[in-house]
Amino acid sequence: MNKIRAFFKEYSDELLYKVQWPSIPELQSSTITVLIASALIAGIIAIMDIAFKFIMETLYQVL
Repeated sequence: MNKIRAFFKEYSDELLYKVQWPSIPELQSSTITVLIASALIAGIIAIMDIAFKFIMETLYQVL
């Protein structure tokens, strides 16, 4: 039981005192970066999907 208690004590100490948490401006900046990157990747995938659909429909009409 003491090992479990010691584990959780070390765990909480590490989260409270050793982890470098980002500041609010850093967190906002990172969030915006992730949202923009996600939107760009989604747009690229959508364009690829539309192009592939067009190519396949064209091939099916020819064949």
